[in-house]
Parts: sequence; structure tokens; C-alpha cells
Amino acid sequence: MYGASERNNYAGRNVPLADSSFPFFEPMTNLYAERRQRVMDLIGDGTAVFASAPMAVMHNDVEHPFRQDSNFYYLTGFNEPHAVAVLAPHHEEHKFVLFVRPKDKEKEIWSGYRVGVEQAKEQFGADEVYPITELDEHLPKYLEKAGRLYYHFGLDQSLNDSMLRHWQKLLGTYHKRGTGPVAIEDSHLLMQNLRRVKSQEELNLLRRAIAISAKAHNYARDIARPGRYEYEIQAEMEHIFRMEGALGPAYPSIVASGENACILHYIDNTRQMEAGDLLLIDAGCAYDYYNADITRTFPVGGRFSDEQRILYDLVLEAQLQAIAAVKPGAPFNEFHDAATKTITAGLVELGLLRGEVDTLIEEKKHKAFFMHGTGHFLGLDVHDAGILRNGDKTWKPFEVGNVVTVEPGIYISPTYEPEEGQPQVDERWRGIGIRIEDDVLVTATGHEVLTAAVPKSLADMER
Repeated sequence: MYGASERNNYAGRNVPLADSSFPFFEPMTNLYAERRQRVMDLIGDGTAVFASAPMAVMHNDVEHPFRQDSNFYYLTGFNEPHAVAVLAPHHEEHKFVLFVRPKDKEKEIWSGYRVGVEQAKEQFGADEVYPITELDEHLPKYLEKAGRLYYHFGLDQSLNDSMLRHWQKLLGTYHKRGTGPVAIEDSHLLMQNLRRVKSQEELNLLRRAIAISAKAHNYARDIARPGRYEYEIQAEMEHIFRMEGALGPAYPSIVASGENACILHYIDNTRQMEAGDLLLIDAGCAYDYYNADITRTFPVGGRFSDEQRILYDLVLEAQLQAIAAVKPGAPFNEFHDAATKTITAGLVELGLLRGEVDTLIEEKKHKAFFMHGTGHFLGLDVHDAGILRNGDKTWKPFEVGNVVTVEPGIYISPTYEPEEGQPQVDERWRGIGIRIEDDVLVTATGHEVLTAAVPKSLADMER
């Protein structure tokens, strides 16, 4: 993007931009074909139908920026609305079929160029492409010999109704042909395990999103001061996201100072920061739809109070214990259990919880201060695809290529009221919210912290 020596002045401060050695990414036609083949291998004589994301209306006739459905994008690379992809491995000629919007000069003047039918076939490797208006006409021939229909009933109710009509009609005439889908299975379930393990191409995109987000976090820590507003820090970070080529925030940025840090999904970002505040920033960018997810908490005035320091040290220790539990073959729940045990034991030692650690965890008493999970898969979606449990309720193990967030926290609400048998919380602890989050790759030898470029030690958080 930019040479390593080139710089851009963000709010009057020089911040190095991206290293030009990082590669650009061209459409990965062969990669998408490989993914489709994996799905077709799974469905055998079935037919899978995937719909694009719908256009969402912001207000009246103003639309949100379009964001493609992750499964649809994962299999096609096609980034337009009003499209349907069909995978029919049993069909003699057309195993991959696209239905897309046709070219329309007048509409393209208003809302942008369309790939169109002819170019879609060439560019995206489809065996056949039809106008989306001809879906009902052509879809039956890709269903009538299928043993099962794979389709996710999503937000497009019209398409949902159409799929049901086709299935019911074919089922009603099954006795005449002896073929046709006798059952419908959710296509999302097909994608869970496929998307759970990341390819090298996906990891490259994740690393790029993380590198941009790391730069923004480090800059935010550098410029946060008492008297500035939360939205100023948000604006500076999101400015870096876009200047570095990201699509924008991966999710609404959380810039929470003082007591706002006790609100897990605080996104108002309107408060003026004060001396003595902690600032919790949970923000990441999306790069070619792949997402970073990073949280850091630090003192706005440069120094922790004694209570802030103690709790920060406890959360950091819990996070390090959790990261150590991320390795191939380890059950998915172990990293959360490690964080929970560390935090609960620390809260008991501080007198904020009372009782035996294992009993408190079993009775979920720790949830008064640590009420969320320790992490989730990360990829095309911020909370990415991946089934966590087996049918017997045992936890699935981590696999090489998984990417997971590790994000324990402690939040002591200013209005906290203890349950019966638990101690009162002294005022000096109230209003402190701390979360530390990294993105971690499972490797053959253990794990790699992809977000290591964002410091988190006590010393690094102070100035």
C-alpha cells in the first residue's frame, strides 16, 4: 500500500503506514472452486442453495452499505446482492450455477456497476449463470434428481417461501420420478466445520486486518488524555482503518471510559474522559471481510490507581493462563475454565467474593464480575463459524488453523448489589471495568498470539 518510509500525519502526529511488502490479494478463483468442491463432496447427491445477503434499509429509502453473506462469499467471492448460488454435484453439466442481477444501465447510474450474467460466468467460474428473475424457472432442474435439499431459511422471506414451494412440489411428484429431495437440511451446518479451520490465504487476510487494528490501538493509547472525548479516539482509530485500506470497523467500536467500561457493549462513545479513568477500547477493522477483534484497557492519565492496578494484573494473569490452554487437541472449554478459575481465586483473595473457588464457579457466583465467555472463533464473521460441542455434549478440541479470541475481564458495576452470602464491595472498587483481548492462532506446536504487536503489560500500559 504505502512504502515503509512513507508516513501520514494523524491528528498532527506521525504514524507509519503499512509496509508495502504486504501483498495485495487478487480474486482467488481456484480457492473458491476448492471450497465448493469440499461442499459438494459432503452433500453427495444433494443440492445446496446459498443466498446472498439482502440489502438492508437504514431509514426510508436509504440503504446500509452492502455486506455480503459470509457463507455465500466464502464459496463464490461474488459481492453483489440479489444473487443465489446452486451446487448440484449430481447434475451432468452444471455443478455450480449462479443467479445474478442482469446488467441495467439506468440502475447502474444510480447504484453502481453490476457484473451481469455473461461476465459472472467468466469471472467466477460458474458452469451456468442465469438472471435472478429466472430462478423459479431454472431451479427445479437442479433439484429434481437431488436426494436432499440443503438451504438455510434466512432473512429473505420471499426466497424462503419459494424454496418451500419448490420442495413441496417436487415431493408431491416424487412418485412419478422416483427422485427428488425428500428432506431439507440447514446449509449453515455444512459450513461450520469447513470455515472453522483457516487456510493460509485466510490467515494472510486476518493478519492484515490485525496489523491495521494494532496500529490503531497503539495510536489510541498514545493520544488518549483527560479532557478528550471517547468519540475522538474512535474517530482517530477508524480513520486509520480506512486510510490503511480496511473496509471499516469490524463491529461498532467500543471506547468506554470510567464507569462506561462496565457496560460490555457500550457504543455511545460520548463521554469526556477524566483523570483517574481507565479507557477500555474494544475495536478492530474488517479487511476484505476478514476481521480483527482486539481489546486493551489503560489509564487515561498515564498511571493506574492501586485498585485498578490490582484488577488489571488479575485480568492479565487470567488471560495468560487462558492463552496457554489454547493448543491443538485441547477441548474448547479449557481456556475459559482457566480464565474463570484464575479470576475467581483472585476475587476471593481480594475479598470481593466469599467461598470455595470451585463451589463459587459451580454456582456461577463469578458471573457477578465476569459474566461472558472467554472467547470465540474469528474469521469472516467476528463471531465466526464453528460447532463447539459434540452430540454427547463433550467439547470439540482445537485444531491447527483455528483462530480464537481470548478476552477475560472484570467489571465491577457502580450499582453492584451482592447476592445473599456475598460481601459488600467497597466504593474504591466500584466503576472499574477491565478487559484484555488477543487473537490467537492454533499452531502445530501450540499457539501464536497474532495481536502481539499491541502491548499489554502493566508497564506498557502506563506512561
